[in-house]
Amino acid sequence: MGWTYRGIGLALLVVVLWAVPAHADDELFEFTDPRITESSGLAVSPTHPGIVYTHNDSDAGAVFYAVDSSTGRTRAAYTIANAEARDWEGMAAYRDASGRGVLFFGDIGDNLDGAWPDISVYKVTEPARLRGGTVSAVRYRFRYADQARNAEGLMVDPRTGRLYVVTKEFDGLVYAAPRQLRTDRVNVLKRVGSAPTMATDAAFAPDGSSFVIRTYFSATLYRKIDDEISGVPMPMLRQAESITYTADGKALLTGSEGKRSPVVRVPLPESAVPSPSPTPKAADVPTASPAAQPVASESAGPNTGLMIALWLGVAVGAVGIIVGIARWAGR
Repeated sequence: MGWTYRGIGLALLVVVLWAVPAHADDELFEFTDPRITESSGLAVSPTHPGIVYTHNDSDAGAVFYAVDSSTGRTRAAYTIANAEARDWEGMAAYRDASGRGVLFFGDIGDNLDGAWPDISVYKVTEPARLRGGTVSAVRYRFRYADQARNAEGLMVDPRTGRLYVVTKEFDGLVYAAPRQLRTDRVNVLKRVGSAPTMATDAAFAPDGSSFVIRTYFSATLYRKIDDEISGVPMPMLRQAESITYTADGKALLTGSEGKRSPVVRVPLPESAVPSPSPTPKAADVPTASPAAQPVASESAGPNTGLMIALWLGVAVGAVGIIVGIARWAGR
């Protein structure tokens, strides 16, 4: 019966999320391409100014789109010939030591929490020209060191090129990939920290000085693993699935699923932007300093208050419905 309660609760959450209209303030653009129906991952191009990449959720093929951030129009679409899209849930991008753009696509979703023996991440060299067509990828297979997880957050530290996976669970977790990835065997993801409840995406800042984790309702900035900087108020979207930093690292871009879904720009509070070290050193796993103290959060503002009241009401109503169903089922 526990699975029944959980399924009912998640179903109610999805219904309510789709009933909430998108918040138009600070909207940067809408995806105009009719093929983009479930934008689940988002990343700013490391080498093409004004371009963002996105991909659909599962059952849409191994395709990603280069989109003009000033118009929302697709500039190019690429099919990854040697990849499958079982449940693509996130992407990440960075510029490697040679200056090339690198894109990662995470086939990391597992709504049955253990249905797949392993998950995959595909690495693609960013196309030098936005012409569309077919590209190839390097596939890396992963398994968790402890147990199978459902995840939607994928991020890469631009200082080291190391991948991290953030789980979408009530007790969210952050896992680090090995420093050196292997294609001839399954790589093991090791737990390195905690994450907010039901994280839907994550991303590192362009300089690696911070990272953000997004949930359906909010976003949290971190200086290091488990070292929180500040919460950031998020706009109300139907199904908040994606987040990334702008190229200058001064704002966040967040998106939603659905046709003509919006991408909204959210400026970062000045106090929430950490000062990068003048000579940053690559770390195997960024761990929290015992002496580090979180910076006080900025005022959430009226929109956040409204969202909190809305979701509290939804939660109370959902609990009531679930209890009623449970009593009926127990007869």
